[in-house]
Amino acid sequence: MTEDSGNSAGRAIPSGRLARLGVFGKLAGGVAGGVVAEGARRLASGERPRIGDLLLTPANATRVADQLSHLRGAAMKLGQMISMDAGDMLPPELATILARLRNNAHHMPPQQLDRVLAAEWGKDWRRRFAHFQAHPVAAASIGQVHRARLPDGTELAIKVQYPGVKESIDADVDNVATLLRVSGMLPKSLDIAPLLDEAKKQLHEEADYLREAQMLARYGDLLADQPQFVVPKLHSDLTTPRVLAMSFVTGVPVETLETAPQDVRDRVMHDLISLVLRELFDWRLMQTDPNFANYRWQPETEKLVLLDFGAARPLPAETGEGYRRLLAAALAGDRDAVREAAIAAGFLGEAAVLQHRALVDRMIDVILVELAKPGPFDFGDRAFVGVLREQGTEIARDRDTWHLPPIDTLFVQRKISGTALLAARLKAQVDVRAMVAAYCADDRP
Repeated sequence: MTEDSGNSAGRAIPSGRLARLGVFGKLAGGVAGGVVAEGARRLASGERPRIGDLLLTPANATRVADQLSHLRGAAMKLGQMISMDAGDMLPPELATILARLRNNAHHMPPQQLDRVLAAEWGKDWRRRFAHFQAHPVAAASIGQVHRARLPDGTELAIKVQYPGVKESIDADVDNVATLLRVSGMLPKSLDIAPLLDEAKKQLHEEADYLREAQMLARYGDLLADQPQFVVPKLHSDLTTPRVLAMSFVTGVPVETLETAPQDVRDRVMHDLISLVLRELFDWRLMQTDPNFANYRWQPETEKLVLLDFGAARPLPAETGEGYRRLLAAALAGDRDAVREAAIAAGFLGEAAVLQHRALVDRMIDVILVELAKPGPFDFGDRAFVGVLREQGTEIARDRDTWHLPPIDTLFVQRKISGTALLAARLKAQVDVRAMVAAYCADDRP
């Protein structure tokens, strides 16, 4: 969830199908107008711009970010996923603009909030509380969080879903896909139907707060023996399909750890990477949304608070096994085995390897060199990222070789990439090689 600044005004979330479609129409028109204006400007200066360059301008990215943040729901969630998943591979200007989708703080005005809670709890819902803070303490893509206090003094965090979000998921996903198709940003040969179906499924699951309540309780049990983590406690008596009630847990943004001592940053990231490995290999259950706002830090206890389990999903055994084979090959420094394991796991498409074998091998070699360095891995040293970005961009220009990995792999990789981004933000140093090696050992069950 995104911490609200406290200064933003409430803005009613479009809940009707036609209202939301109108915003998409406005977005498409604005982007098209931006393309024409930018194209005319570049032609006047003697350039011959490509359509992709005209679409991905800062002005158009700003239009997309503003309109998707207004829509909230699935539309904004997809934008957040793009900005987080692309990570270091996005140009810095676009990464900064798209990050607005993770930090925007629009929320429901009080009247809209009251209607939602009355529908879930009844018209006299305020009598349940000694105090209910009308202004949200956090706002995100699917819901916003309010602080409340029960008559017995218990402090709660109440997550309230935006109206119309659940009903608009399928249409929002289809509209975003249409925008991408019409814009020419996706090749016609790429079949994204399975990805769209899975996106709809996951977003429907995230919009089911009863399901999230189950996942919240499950993670609380799984981490009961891990004192370095704090998971809020579920209050099921106030939880409904559109309202999630849990204990209020204090904490500051995890980014504040940037100024913490090196050993604290290293320990926090060691714990988070260890959690990812347990999710992937031991539990076969993973919270797949690595948004920084889903982590909070408690300076007084030096514990990490874990939030938002709507994106938690079970993983098939073959997904973990695919990662294990890939990591084992990387630890062995075997380029050919890495390439073959990457194809088998679906990371790489065979067409890309056939057409760009030399580039693929150079990217693998860069990664193997980094993994082979003795001692802790320095996430703050990003020199190799530029090399990977350059080579990856060259492969990506060949649209005929574009490839979608298996859905579960996409979600796992999203969690891994987001965790690495946080480690880079904190400039942590962690002996990842030793941690991974323990899971790749031949004698491990």
